Amino acid sequence: MRFANRLATALAALTLFVGGSAFAASDSAKTTDSLPAAASAPAVVVDSASKDTALQNRVAALEAYIQNTDPSKGVEARAIGVAGPGHNGFMMICAALVLFMTLPGLFLFYGGLVRTKNVLSIIAQCFGIAGMVTILWWAVGYSLTFAGDGAIIGDLSKAFLKGVTSVPNTTYSTWVSENVFAMYQMMFAIITPALIIGAIAERMKFKAIMLFVFLWMLIVYFPLAHMVWGGTGLMNGVWNAAASIKAIDFAGGTVVHMSSGWSALVLMIILGKRKGWGTQSFAPHSLVLTAIGTGMLWVGWYGFNAGSAVAADGVAANAFMTTTLATAVAAFIWPVAEWFSNGKPTILGMCSGAVAGLVVVTPATGFINATGAVIIGVLAGIIPFLACTKLKSWLKYDDALDTFGVHGVGGTLGALLTGFLAVHEANGNLAMNLKDIVGNTLWIEQLKAMGLTITLSVVATVVIAFIVKALVGLRPDEEEEVMGQDLVDHGEQGYHYGE
Repeated sequence: MRFANRLATALAALTLFVGGSAFAASDSAKTTDSLPAAASAPAVVVDSASKDTALQNRVAALEAYIQNTDPSKGVEARAIGVAGPGHNGFMMICAALVLFMTLPGLFLFYGGLVRTKNVLSIIAQCFGIAGMVTILWWAVGYSLTFAGDGAIIGDLSKAFLKGVTSVPNTTYSTWVSENVFAMYQMMFAIITPALIIGAIAERMKFKAIMLFVFLWMLIVYFPLAHMVWGGTGLMNGVWNAAASIKAIDFAGGTVVHMSSGWSALVLMIILGKRKGWGTQSFAPHSLVLTAIGTGMLWVGWYGFNAGSAVAADGVAANAFMTTTLATAVAAFIWPVAEWFSNGKPTILGMCSGAVAGLVVVTPATGFINATGAVIIGVLAGIIPFLACTKLKSWLKYDDALDTFGVHGVGGTLGALLTGFLAVHEANGNLAMNLKDIVGNTLWIEQLKAMGLTITLSVVATVVIAFIVKALVGLRPDEEEEVMGQDLVDHGEQGYHYGE
């Protein structure tokens, strides 16, 4: 009857899945032996003579799909290398959501914060980065990040997406097509350098930004993403037993937010302050656009965080929950902090708090429980707030749209908190290579990863910035900066009043 129960359970789950009803896939660390008997499942009578190997293999394959486990264990060969439609569909939606974060989420969020004469420049920079990074990703980026067996960088065996088909690459996912996985990861590659433009908004030439991002992706992003997420990466503590730094980063605290945030700090210092900074008003021209962009970022971030489970499983469900909690709490705490310090809670504070919550929870989201998410939300509403309102004024750097304050400081905070708040119960994969350090010394490994990320980002940005300055220059001249980048770089205006 044990086999009958397994078959009944699998068929019942498949019926629910096909019929569109909601059912929760279990954590990927659980085994098929833990499946309970389904009391309401359709009756299945299996004669002992019919328990042949082929049928058992087919049931095992179905169970593996539902459980998001490895189908190569006890399953016939023809069940291997086939993408699961549910997981594939989930990841395609998540990929679209992450692109939605950049186009239009980020350019509306940033665009509303600049002056009217520079709103189109923000949109153009986001579109330009999306196009160029896509070409880079196709040519070499995916291969350098997710191919090869190096610890620091991949190889070119999958350049031009050679061999990247609908068959899963089981190094990264058992049930998701590799071409879907490649497109999902490409969306991360697009938004990361786009975050940098918030710090240097209104004062860097379009061609300089494009050249900077081109070099930055090759020197910073691709190696860092491989070290953290590549199967043999130097800092991939979850999946690489031989990792020199056994750190964890679920969805991009180091790879995305720390790298972009710290690079943004260095680049803004090299560029210098905007003309008129400290004497003229640089108030946002449309907080309505910024608020709309914030909502889009929040929605898209579910693809960013939950999708990083690379399956519609229990880990993704946990990431969905923790993302929601941390973001909502931070979106409340930031304006409360404003209320106490300035007398009024602002819409900008609510938007900034929401983004800060999203940023800080990103590296931890698939590794923490609900309480950990709330703790992160509280700290995300306080620490980045102080960085944006106090640290910036003390050090007098012109972080135009608070990229360093939110992404640099927030990403660094999130990476460290992940080391303290990660728990085995949230993600069974932590019990593989990190069983002895989770809850003990994981935070030390996180510090090592943070140090390497900051060093790479800072040193590379200095070198790249001076290369770009020598080749094409960094800033427009004073007259052009006063005129605005919309007209100077693109020959267009975002608004035509009275026409």
